[in-house]
Amino acid sequence: MDQALPSYTAFMEGRRLASGPLHEVAVAVLRAQQTQPEGHSLVFDDASGRSADLDLRGGEAAVAARYTVAAPTPAPKVRGRPKLGVVAREVTLLPEHWDWLAAQPGGASVALRKLVHEARRNGGDRDRTRQARDRAYHAMSTLAGNLAGFEEASRALFAGDHERMLAQMAAWPADVKAYVQQLAKPPPG
Repeated sequence: MDQALPSYTAFMEGRRLASGPLHEVAVAVLRAQQTQPEGHSLVFDDASGRSADLDLRGGEAAVAARYTVAAPTPAPKVRGRPKLGVVAREVTLLPEHWDWLAAQPGGASVALRKLVHEARRNGGDRDRTRQARDRAYHAMSTLAGNLAGFEEASRALFAGDHERMLAQMAAWPADVKAYVQQLAKPPPG
């Protein structure tokens, strides 16, 4: 199953410069800074809403190469569970938790997998909404933290009041408003 490349978005002075894979966005930022050296650019990871620092030394080819994601090399052929994607990690529990897990049909691993599946199924919408809200807030506080209406817009974001958030963002640059709205929308389940 192919995963899409992570997506990034760059802004300069409240205007969206570019969106897409990091190597393309980095080159767009480099070009913008070459034409507007006094301009201040910000780059955001669309998945988290957090800002990303870029190393723009060298020409366009050097910058693009620095941020181009190499194709993953296929993992060596291994027999057994790694083929199924099973990953061993450490879990720290109290003795009574281990006792309970050991008494479950299939043992601790099966019981833990069932608990995780159930939690994801029951809390999926709530988790996606929380992640979207946090993602939007990270970007909003960086892009619009000093703009009129920011405090009330953030309160509305955390209250889930989309209409009030939009009303508070009315005077913001159009690209900033659109990006915050994009990040605030939970992905489909």
